[in-house]
Amino acid sequence: MNDTLNLLHSHRSIRSYSDAPVSDEMLDQIIRAAWHGPTSMNAQEISLVVVRDAARRARIAELAGGQSWIAQAPVFIAVVIDFHKTDLGVRKAGQAQVVHESMEGYGAAAVDAGIALGNLMTAARSLGLGIVPIGGIRRNPQGMIDLLELPPLTFPLVGLCIGHIKDDAQLKPRLDISTFRHDERYDASAYPTAIAAYDQAMLAYWQQLGRSDGLSWSQNLGNNLKQVYFPQLKPVAAMQGLLNDK
Repeated sequence: MNDTLNLLHSHRSIRSYSDAPVSDEMLDQIIRAAWHGPTSMNAQEISLVVVRDAARRARIAELAGGQSWIAQAPVFIAVVIDFHKTDLGVRKAGQAQVVHESMEGYGAAAVDAGIALGNLMTAARSLGLGIVPIGGIRRNPQGMIDLLELPPLTFPLVGLCIGHIKDDAQLKPRLDISTFRHDERYDASAYPTAIAAYDQAMLAYWQQLGRSDGLSWSQNLGNNLKQVYFPQLKPVAAMQGLLNDK
C-alpha cells in the first residue's frame, strides 16, 4: 500500500492532546485541503469556523456534553452548512433561493460537509497530528450558533479536534467488510453472523483496554438509537431557515 492508503487504513480517534500548538502553516495547509474539496454544483455551501481561543473551546466542550478533549485540543474546527453564502450569489443573479428549504439541499450540504471533514482529517493526520470528529455540537445547536455568531441559513453540522497526540489510541475493530461492501446488489445475509462476531470482538477490545464499562456494538446501539439523541437539530435548523419540507 502507498502512504495515503496506510494513513486511511490506520484511522483512530484521538482524545488526548499535548500542550504543543498547531502551527499556522500546518493549519493553513489543513484548511486548504478542505477548501479544495468538491461540492454539489460547485455551490461551495460549506464554511469552516476555526476556534483556537481556550475559553471558546471550553464552552464548545460544555455544549457538546462535556467532551473534555475539545477544550484540550489546541484547534477546533466547526463545519458549517452555509446557505447564507449561496443566497447572496442567488440574489446577485436576480433569483430567489429555495433549495435551503428542501431535503435535497440539506442532504447535498451534509454530503459536502462530510467531504470537507474527511479532507480535514486526512490532511491533519498526514502531518502527524491527531484528530477526532465531534457530532456533539448538534446537542445544543443554538448554543453553537450563538457562540460562533452564525447568521440565518447556516447550521453547525459537525466539528473536528486537531492537535499533537499525547496518548495514542488503539485501532478499533470494525464489522466484517462483508457488511460494508455489496457487489452488484445489496445483500444482508451475512449480517447476523457478522454482528454476533463483532459484538464479541468489541467486548474483547474493551477488555484489552481495561474498560469494564465497555459495551458490545449491539448494546451500544440499543442505548443510543432507541431515541433521537440530538432532538434540537430539527427545530433549530428550522429557525435558521433550513426547513427540509420540500
